[in-house]
Amino acid sequence: MNSGILTAASNQLNPLQAARELAQRLCHEYLGFVLFFCSAEYPLDDLAGALGRVFNNVPMSGCTTAGEITPQGYDRGSVVAIGFDRRVFAIETALIDDLEHFDLSRAQPLVDTLLERCRQQAVAPVNEHSFALTLLDGLSSREEQVLATLDAALGRIPSFGGSAGDDNHLTHTHVYADGRFHTRAAVVVMLNTRLPFEVFSTHHLEPLAHKLVVTEVDREQRRVVELNGLPAADVYAALVGCAVDALTPSIFAQHPLAVYIGGQHYIRSIQRVNDDASLTFYCAVETGIVLTAMRPTPLLLDLDAMLQRVQQRLGATPAIIGCDCFLRRMALESLQQLEQASALLRQARVVGFNTYGEQHHGMHVNQTFTGVAFGALPTSGG
Repeated sequence: MNSGILTAASNQLNPLQAARELAQRLCHEYLGFVLFFCSAEYPLDDLAGALGRVFNNVPMSGCTTAGEITPQGYDRGSVVAIGFDRRVFAIETALIDDLEHFDLSRAQPLVDTLLERCRQQAVAPVNEHSFALTLLDGLSSREEQVLATLDAALGRIPSFGGSAGDDNHLTHTHVYADGRFHTRAAVVVMLNTRLPFEVFSTHHLEPLAHKLVVTEVDREQRRVVELNGLPAADVYAALVGCAVDALTPSIFAQHPLAVYIGGQHYIRSIQRVNDDASLTFYCAVETGIVLTAMRPTPLLLDLDAMLQRVQQRLGATPAIIGCDCFLRRMALESLQQLEQASALLRQARVVGFNTYGEQHHGMHVNQTFTGVAFGALPTSGG
């Protein structure tokens, strides 16, 4: 409890029983905030009501998932939650329910208000000891605009997050704020803490020599019509060495594309092939950008190395909040390495969820493991 963080999970299908099981583990007199991630299979209105009643209106934020990361590792059909002690964390939230018109004139007052509310709680200096967590509707197609705008308003305050999922159905994803679930919306959670922390991101993909130029695109739908002047699906299928009708999510996960910006490759994953031989992406794509073909290296080695790096810098982690792309989970399942990955996550005390996209310092990316790791409470701090 010294860290100010408690974690819990429930596989109870009944929303009230699930909420009670979480509360049994998380509730104490200093509980100031609860962050949760839940399967979209729950009756969401019932779950929202149960959480509100059982936690006695403790402030909460959360979203639906494409799989959960519980204290025991990967899971499905469950709800995982993190309770924050108000003596160690000042946490304030805001709902963005008009993604279409979210610009800097709205973002700056939102960020300033969240920081001022945290400052008033006097937990820690806000500028050096705060970060933002963003949860977005994973099917809104507005992530890039919202994240770039928020990043400009946040300035030097680090941020990360994930796009809500719906157990791979790709129909309805939800974020939770103000006591209920919302679609076409985003939640910004500002966390100010006395704990040392590090926001991180990693992926297990390396570039190949092949380059593809996006020559025709439908921006609103994130649909690439042509690559190198030819039907996009034909070009991509030839690149990976299979027929167009054999392209599957598993192949997309193994052979993603990336855009190279500022010395780094940012993954742009394909969602599906359309009847007109176009490709729909999970991230925004623009005419004229150059996409680099990527290939996977061993995912478990990369995950283990990243967790070790974090522990070397912060010491033993009382908790890590992780946003892990559902395509990575799909790759682990196909390689039958899910249990090994779960063991690594369990040992490092990771909790979180599988996403439809990750957010890191204002960028919307795919196929990454992104999150925040906390260190132990400084002894001088009490």
